[in-house]
Amino acid sequence: MDLMNIARMLAVFGIGLLLTAGLIYLAAQQNLPFGNLPGDIVIKRENFSCMVPIVSSLIISIILTLLINLFLKK
Repeated sequence: MDLMNIARMLAVFGIGLLLTAGLIYLAAQQNLPFGNLPGDIVIKRENFSCMVPIVSSLIISIILTLLINLFLKK
């Protein structure tokens, strides 16, 4: 694998991360309940907190799968 391929791959991953961050930012601005849905696990202790957004992750995964299949369908 030459450096040009590595550079392209890093650029695609970087753009993907920027798009994901933008979508998360827009979702937060619209007060969407991701992370607070029923089925998301939140554990808060005195010096510890743990959040496992199971249902939110499933919904985001389904949406992304549908979008990818729509745009990459041959």
